[in-house]
Amino acid sequence: MIKSPHFAFIGAGTAGLATAILLAQQNIQVTILEKASELKPVGAGLLLQPSGLAVFEHLGLLDEVLRLGAKVTGLQGQLPSGNLLVNSHYQQAHPDFYGVGIHRATLCHVLENKCREYSKLITWYMNTDIQKLEETSNQVQVLGTKDGESFDQAFDAVIIANGARSLLRPKKWVKVDQAYPWGAKWTIVPECLELDTEILHQFYDRSKIMMGILPTGTVPHEPKQRLSSVFWSLPSHQLNNFLHNSQSHSDWLNEVSKRWKPAADWLEQVIAKPEQKPQWLTANYRDVVLSKFGEGRIGVIGDAAHAMSPQLGQGANMALLDAWALGQAVQSARKNESLDYVQLWQTYHQHRKSSTAFYQFLSRLLTPLYQSDLWWAGGLRDLSFAWMYRIPYFRKEMAITVSGLKSGMLSQMKYEDIAKRNNNPV
Repeated sequence: MIKSPHFAFIGAGTAGLATAILLAQQNIQVTILEKASELKPVGAGLLLQPSGLAVFEHLGLLDEVLRLGAKVTGLQGQLPSGNLLVNSHYQQAHPDFYGVGIHRATLCHVLENKCREYSKLITWYMNTDIQKLEETSNQVQVLGTKDGESFDQAFDAVIIANGARSLLRPKKWVKVDQAYPWGAKWTIVPECLELDTEILHQFYDRSKIMMGILPTGTVPHEPKQRLSSVFWSLPSHQLNNFLHNSQSHSDWLNEVSKRWKPAADWLEQVIAKPEQKPQWLTANYRDVVLSKFGEGRIGVIGDAAHAMSPQLGQGANMALLDAWALGQAVQSARKNESLDYVQLWQTYHQHRKSSTAFYQFLSRLLTPLYQSDLWWAGGLRDLSFAWMYRIPYFRKEMAITVSGLKSGMLSQMKYEDIAKRNNNPV
């Protein structure tokens, strides 16, 4: 008797949880191996693009995401002059498109709750630190510790989904793995009502100053408290000294006020001084490029496979598209209860390789225009964007790009192809 394949997912982030659900819906056994002792994701708000929302519709979770998140109709980027450098709206890509700002913990809550519906198929091992994988022709041995004790178990396939700093992805697949020289400080505050609550607001001054205010929806235990996330970009070596005392707090607000007074006036009301409440956390970013995402019985998804700058706002959305693509690939490669792994990875790469390469290329191209010490970068950006937004074709292409649905320079995925539900066995 041939048994159904048993997958292990290393990491309980967006990619791992979403894919676990999609495989469980195909009646496949899944074990989630998570280093943390409990799921308490740390992170600011993130923007679910139409691509990510299509995956949530595919999962049957779109209504829950809309209930807890904040609808976002577009992105506006303002210069100190008051002029808009960026004025991109989802309707320019498609009349029905929009984004959703959501707290990272809320996103995790939605996915975890769905996983719990498949308790007979999804097994959880928390406080489990995996250090080594040993692949043979018919299984993968997973070695590490659980609750401080030795852990050693075999699975039919292993999916590495433990983030940008993963030490488990096959070294021979890694083409690029380096830290970005710029990061961000972030905090979550009560919703900003002084600005349009359906817009992601960004503020730029050359390539050295960038701030964002993102509508973030609610968290499940406080559904009436609407939130916003505030981001402030900095070189990595300056992150630890940001707002370390009252003087630096005042200096920072003055810097913002000189450029964008309405934003500074609001920030002064909602952002506590350092001695009152330490609330700013640090985000560092990596650039990770792999030559392939899977082979044999091992695959890599999410930030472990393609981490990049957050400039295009695609991280969680690409993780969700990875989950969708892996679900599709497993379904197509399944022969009764066995899997054709060659076909699985061939199908997966067809879905994900060109799209991922496009967004990584664009991220690498654009990031220095927003976060760098290059004296000419901001001016070049301001000039080029000014004329591009006057041309309808480029306005539409930029909106489609932000939507997360580009699969190449001249091609794109269709929302409805991703969103449609499969006839799943469960």
